Amino acid sequence: MPSKLTGMSRTRALSPFARSATVVLVALAALPLSGCVYGAIPTDGPTTERTEAPEPEPTETTPTTDSDLPTTLTFEDGAQLPESAYIEWGDTLMMDDNWETTSPDDGNGGWTHGTVDGTCTAQFWQGFISDIETTPGDDSVSSDAILATILQSDTETVTTHATDGTFSYQVGGNTDVEQRQLTGEQDGRVWIMGARAFTATGAGLYVIVDCTGGDANAVFAEVVEKNAVVVH
Repeated sequence: MPSKLTGMSRTRALSPFARSATVVLVALAALPLSGCVYGAIPTDGPTTERTEAPEPEPTETTPTTDSDLPTTLTFEDGAQLPESAYIEWGDTLMMDDNWETTSPDDGNGGWTHGTVDGTCTAQFWQGFISDIETTPGDDSVSSDAILATILQSDTETVTTHATDGTFSYQVGGNTDVEQRQLTGEQDGRVWIMGARAFTATGAGLYVIVDCTGGDANAVFAEVVEKNAVVVH
Protein backbone atom coordinates (compact mmCIF):
# COMPACT_ATOMS: atom_id res chain seq x y z
CA MET A 1 0.00 0.00 0.00
CA PRO A 2 1.44 3.43 -0.95
CA SER A 3 2.33 5.94 1.72
CA LYS A 4 -0.37 8.42 2.66
CA LEU A 5 -0.56 11.90 4.13
CA THR A 6 -2.84 12.32 7.11
CA GLY A 7 -4.57 15.65 7.51
CA MET A 8 -5.52 16.21 11.14
CA SER A 9 -6.79 18.93 13.41
CA ARG A 10 -5.08 19.21 16.75
CA THR A 11 -6.58 20.08 20.08
CA ARG A 12 -4.74 23.35 20.54
CA ALA A 13 -6.14 26.71 19.46
CA LEU A 14 -5.28 27.78 15.94
CA SER A 15 -4.01 31.10 14.63
CA PRO A 16 -6.41 33.56 12.89
CA PHE A 17 -5.62 31.95 9.53
CA ALA A 18 -5.85 28.36 10.80
CA ARG A 19 -7.22 25.57 8.65
CA SER A 20 -8.73 22.66 10.58
CA ALA A 21 -8.55 19.07 9.34
CA THR A 22 -10.37 16.01 10.61
CA VAL A 23 -8.78 12.60 11.13
CA VAL A 24 -8.50 11.12 7.63
CA LEU A 25 -6.15 9.32 5.31
CA VAL A 26 -5.42 11.23 2.12
CA ALA A 27 -4.80 8.98 -0.87
CA LEU A 28 -3.02 11.12 -3.44
CA ALA A 29 -3.57 10.56 -7.15
CA ALA A 30 -0.80 8.77 -9.05
CA LEU A 31 1.47 10.87 -11.23
CA PRO A 32 4.20 9.85 -13.68
CA LEU A 33 7.70 11.09 -12.88
CA SER A 34 9.84 11.10 -16.00
CA GLY A 35 13.58 11.66 -16.18
CA CYS A 36 12.96 15.39 -16.51
CA VAL A 37 10.37 15.38 -13.75
CA TYR A 38 7.68 16.39 -16.23
CA GLY A 39 4.14 15.17 -15.79
CA ALA A 40 0.64 16.21 -14.93
CA ILE A 41 -0.65 16.96 -11.47
CA PRO A 42 -4.16 15.92 -10.36
CA THR A 43 -6.76 18.20 -11.93
CA ASP A 44 -9.23 17.66 -9.11
CA GLY A 45 -6.74 17.54 -6.24
CA PRO A 46 -6.31 14.68 -3.79
CA THR A 47 -9.00 12.08 -3.29
CA THR A 48 -9.82 11.13 0.26
CA GLU A 49 -10.60 7.94 2.11
CA ARG A 50 -12.31 8.65 5.39
CA THR A 51 -11.67 6.50 8.42
CA GLU A 52 -13.31 6.62 11.80
CA ALA A 53 -11.04 7.41 14.73
CA PRO A 54 -11.75 7.74 18.45
CA GLU A 55 -11.76 11.16 20.01
CA PRO A 56 -8.38 11.84 21.67
CA GLU A 57 -8.25 11.81 25.44
CA PRO A 58 -7.69 15.28 26.91
CA THR A 59 -4.09 15.80 27.90
CA GLU A 60 -2.25 18.59 29.63
CA THR A 61 0.33 20.25 27.41
CA THR A 62 2.73 23.10 27.98
CA PRO A 63 2.10 25.88 25.44
CA THR A 64 4.93 26.59 23.04
CA THR A 65 6.36 30.10 23.39
CA ASP A 66 8.40 32.14 20.91
CA SER A 67 11.48 31.57 23.05
CA ASP A 68 11.13 27.83 22.42
CA LEU A 69 11.32 28.27 18.65
CA PRO A 70 14.38 28.61 16.39
CA THR A 71 14.72 31.99 14.69
CA THR A 72 14.90 30.32 11.27
CA LEU A 73 13.78 26.94 9.98
CA THR A 74 16.60 25.56 7.91
CA PHE A 75 16.50 21.79 7.55
CA GLU A 76 18.93 21.58 10.46
CA ASP A 77 16.92 24.04 12.58
CA GLY A 78 13.92 21.74 12.34
CA ALA A 79 15.53 19.48 14.96
CA GLN A 80 15.21 22.33 17.47
CA LEU A 81 11.43 22.46 17.28
CA PRO A 82 9.65 21.25 20.42
CA GLU A 83 7.55 18.15 19.80
CA SER A 84 4.45 20.08 20.91
CA ALA A 85 4.86 22.82 18.27
CA TYR A 86 1.85 23.29 15.98
CA ILE A 87 2.73 24.03 12.35
CA GLU A 88 0.34 25.42 9.75
CA TRP A 89 -0.02 27.66 6.75
CA GLY A 90 -0.80 31.31 7.46
CA ASP A 91 -3.37 31.72 4.68
CA THR A 92 -3.60 35.32 3.45
CA LEU A 93 -4.81 34.64 -0.10
CA MET A 94 -8.40 34.40 1.13
CA MET A 95 -8.19 38.15 1.81
CA ASP A 96 -6.34 39.00 -1.43
CA ASP A 97 -8.45 40.64 -4.15
CA ASN A 98 -6.38 38.94 -6.85
CA TRP A 99 -7.28 35.47 -5.53
CA GLU A 100 -10.47 33.57 -4.82
CA THR A 101 -11.23 30.30 -3.06
CA THR A 102 -11.85 27.62 -5.68
CA SER A 103 -11.98 24.65 -3.29
CA PRO A 104 -12.78 25.49 0.35
CA ASP A 105 -11.26 23.71 3.31
CA ASP A 106 -12.07 20.05 2.69
CA GLY A 107 -11.74 19.01 6.33
CA ASN A 108 -8.76 16.85 5.36
CA GLY A 109 -6.02 19.45 5.67
CA GLY A 110 -6.37 20.82 2.14
CA TRP A 111 -7.86 23.75 0.27
CA THR A 112 -7.24 25.61 -3.02
CA HIS A 113 -7.20 29.24 -4.10
CA GLY A 114 -7.18 30.45 -7.70
CA THR A 115 -6.25 33.69 -9.41
CA VAL A 116 -9.30 35.72 -10.40
CA ASP A 117 -8.27 35.53 -14.06
CA GLY A 118 -8.45 31.74 -13.88
CA THR A 119 -4.88 31.09 -15.01
CA CYS A 120 -3.38 29.64 -11.82
CA THR A 121 -4.34 27.71 -8.70
CA ALA A 122 -2.50 27.24 -5.42
CA GLN A 123 -3.34 23.98 -3.63
CA PHE A 124 -2.37 23.85 0.05
CA TRP A 125 -2.12 20.92 2.47
CA GLN A 126 -1.02 20.57 6.10
CA GLY A 127 -1.11 17.61 8.44
CA PHE A 128 0.69 14.62 9.93
CA ILE A 129 3.28 12.51 8.09
CA SER A 130 3.33 9.45 10.33
CA ASP A 131 2.39 7.15 7.43
CA ILE A 132 5.33 8.30 5.28
CA GLU A 133 8.75 6.67 5.46
CA THR A 134 10.54 9.76 6.72
CA THR A 135 14.08 9.94 8.10
CA PRO A 136 14.03 11.26 11.69
CA GLY A 137 16.31 14.25 12.05
CA ASP A 138 16.63 14.76 8.28
CA ASP A 139 13.95 17.23 7.22
CA SER A 140 15.41 17.55 3.71
CA VAL A 141 15.10 13.88 2.74
CA SER A 142 11.79 13.67 4.58
CA SER A 143 10.50 16.62 2.55
CA ASP A 144 11.45 14.66 -0.56
CA ALA A 145 9.38 11.80 0.87
CA ILE A 146 6.32 14.07 0.91
CA LEU A 147 6.91 14.98 -2.74
CA ALA A 148 7.35 11.29 -3.56
CA THR A 149 4.01 10.54 -1.88
CA ILE A 150 2.26 13.20 -3.97
CA LEU A 151 3.80 11.74 -7.13
CA GLN A 152 3.55 8.13 -5.95
CA SER A 153 7.22 7.79 -6.80
CA ASP A 154 10.15 6.91 -4.55
CA THR A 155 12.18 9.27 -2.40
CA GLU A 156 15.50 8.47 -4.10
CA THR A 157 14.16 9.49 -7.52
CA VAL A 158 12.69 12.70 -6.16
CA THR A 159 15.94 13.59 -4.36
CA THR A 160 17.77 13.32 -7.69
CA HIS A 161 15.55 15.96 -9.28
CA ALA A 162 14.29 18.21 -6.47
CA THR A 163 15.96 21.50 -5.58
CA ASP A 164 16.14 23.54 -2.39
CA GLY A 165 13.70 26.42 -2.08
CA THR A 166 12.24 28.57 0.68
CA PHE A 167 8.97 29.47 2.36
CA SER A 168 8.31 32.46 4.62
CA TYR A 169 8.46 31.97 8.40
CA GLN A 170 5.82 33.37 10.80
CA VAL A 171 5.12 36.41 8.59
CA GLY A 172 5.36 36.88 4.84
CA GLY A 173 8.26 38.44 3.03
CA ASN A 174 11.24 36.38 4.19
CA THR A 175 13.04 33.21 3.11
CA ASP A 176 13.61 31.60 6.50
CA VAL A 177 12.02 28.16 5.94
CA GLU A 178 13.93 25.72 3.74
CA GLN A 179 11.85 23.44 1.57
CA ARG A 180 12.22 21.04 -1.36
CA GLN A 181 10.53 21.63 -4.68
CA LEU A 182 9.94 20.24 -8.15
CA THR A 183 8.83 21.86 -11.41
CA GLY A 184 7.12 20.20 -14.35
CA GLU A 185 5.09 21.00 -17.44
CA GLN A 186 2.76 19.28 -19.86
CA ASP A 187 0.37 20.45 -22.59
CA GLY A 188 0.79 24.12 -21.74
CA ARG A 189 0.47 23.63 -17.97
CA VAL A 190 3.34 24.43 -15.64
CA TRP A 191 3.29 23.27 -12.05
CA ILE A 192 5.62 23.87 -9.13
CA MET A 193 5.28 21.96 -5.88
CA GLY A 194 7.12 22.72 -2.65
CA ALA A 195 7.04 20.65 0.53
CA ARG A 196 8.54 20.70 4.00
CA ALA A 197 8.61 17.95 6.60
CA PHE A 198 9.18 18.68 10.29
CA THR A 199 10.31 15.33 11.65
CA ALA A 200 10.67 16.62 15.22
CA THR A 201 6.90 17.19 15.35
CA GLY A 202 5.70 14.56 12.87
CA ALA A 203 4.07 17.24 10.72
CA GLY A 204 4.43 18.51 7.18
CA LEU A 205 2.91 20.75 4.57
CA TYR A 206 3.02 21.43 0.86
CA VAL A 207 1.74 23.80 -1.81
CA ILE A 208 1.26 23.12 -5.52
CA VAL A 209 0.99 26.07 -7.92
CA ASP A 210 -0.53 25.03 -11.26
CA CYS A 211 -0.70 27.54 -14.14
CA THR A 212 -2.09 27.43 -17.67
CA GLY A 213 -0.86 30.92 -18.49
CA GLY A 214 1.38 33.66 -17.20
CA ASP A 215 4.62 33.21 -15.29
CA ALA A 216 4.30 30.18 -12.97
CA ASN A 217 7.58 30.97 -11.24
CA ALA A 218 6.41 34.49 -10.42
CA VAL A 219 3.08 33.19 -9.11
CA PHE A 220 4.81 30.57 -6.96
CA ALA A 221 7.13 33.27 -5.58
CA GLU A 222 4.09 35.41 -4.72
CA VAL A 223 2.32 32.50 -3.02
CA VAL A 224 5.23 31.49 -0.79
CA GLU A 225 6.02 35.11 0.05
CA LYS A 226 2.46 35.92 1.15
CA ASN A 227 1.64 32.63 2.90
CA ALA A 228 4.06 32.04 5.74
CA VAL A 229 4.67 28.82 7.64
CA VAL A 230 3.31 29.65 11.11
CA VAL A 231 4.70 27.81 14.13
CA HIS A 232 3.32 28.21 17.63
